Amino acid sequence: MTELEFAAAVAWIAEAGLAGQSETAMVAGFCDRLVALGVPLARAAVFVDTLHPIYEGRVFLWQGPDKETTLREYGRSDVGEQAQQWRRSPFYHLVQSGESHLRRRLSEENDSEFHIFAEMRSEGMTDYLALINRFAADGVIGDMDCVYSYWLASTPNGFPDTDIADLQRLVPMLALAVKSVSLARIARTLVETYLGRGASERVLNGRISPGIADRIETVLWFSDLRGYTRITDTASPEQIIPLLNDYTEVVVSAIHEQGGDVLKLMGDVALAIFTAENRSDACQAALRAVAAARRGVTALNGRRLAKNLPVTDMYLGLHIGEVFYGNVGSKQRLDFTVVGAAVNEMSRIAALCRSVDQPMLVSQAFSTAVNGADGRLVSVGRFALRGVGRAQDLYTLDPGREAPL
Repeated sequence: MTELEFAAAVAWIAEAGLAGQSETAMVAGFCDRLVALGVPLARAAVFVDTLHPIYEGRVFLWQGPDKETTLREYGRSDVGEQAQQWRRSPFYHLVQSGESHLRRRLSEENDSEFHIFAEMRSEGMTDYLALINRFAADGVIGDMDCVYSYWLASTPNGFPDTDIADLQRLVPMLALAVKSVSLARIARTLVETYLGRGASERVLNGRISPGIADRIETVLWFSDLRGYTRITDTASPEQIIPLLNDYTEVVVSAIHEQGGDVLKLMGDVALAIFTAENRSDACQAALRAVAAARRGVTALNGRRLAKNLPVTDMYLGLHIGEVFYGNVGSKQRLDFTVVGAAVNEMSRIAALCRSVDQPMLVSQAFSTAVNGADGRLVSVGRFALRGVGRAQDLYTLDPGREAPL
């Protein structure tokens, strides 16, 4: 590779990173360019850890110019079989030794050095180069402290030494571009995980100044768990977080599947909204989420009872009204949420579930907006709500007519 070709490759990496190309597209473009420059590259993979509640990291696998570059997310490498595979890998050797690269000609003689060598050689690979591009301490986020990569040749003589040198010079630039794009994706994942989908989109679009809020009409969902205080008083501490996770997974999944957005989780409480151009559509989506959540809770209770674990059920209030949706707080600590009279009214409605012995209550405004839910909503009476200026009729689902939801 001439210096002019090297400079052109570096310029392409910079442009791809600044343009925000995906990691998959960058790895594919980089490898294709190497092949066009005469590098006998047959396969390559780039790994980077991430911050995600489920996955430890991602690997981008290039298998040739005419094949699709693929993305695979991998789980924790510190437990089970994956931990054993990690400790037998060339990358683990590099981490432990502090070295930055490892090159091996693939042959029977070194098949036993690392468990992957025999498999690679059986697939026609002849030369292997592993690289680690480490981050400085201030650049580390969680387990994301470097970019791993390997590069394989299948020609009889493998990589020329000049190509190895070029890869060692070029891959750090690719690693920097991959890190840049990965950090942007991590930021989006974290904001969505902690704020919810709609709020995260607004925050990432720059609506982060205190006091910025939109006036919207929305369906409001307020749910909590029946007997949660009693359970926390009687169950062992080790059972509380798994219990919350089990029931929260059911409720949040049901809300998301119907297009709702969970704004806040406060212990056993979930606050969510459903928006749509048509008020009735938003109400119907919320009711479908109710049905899905109830089915999920029933199934979950069966699984937990089989393991002799404590079980519970869900109280729920639904309302529709106008709210302010945006940033509340100080310059140092902001919360993206909904505020307004409708929010207060919804919480009062949900609190009545216990006293009237109903698993769900919906407001008169909700019942009107949903057009009676085809007769599925039935009145449970007229109630004065604490802090609300007027009494109103409240409704619940007719137990005999829930199936169509």
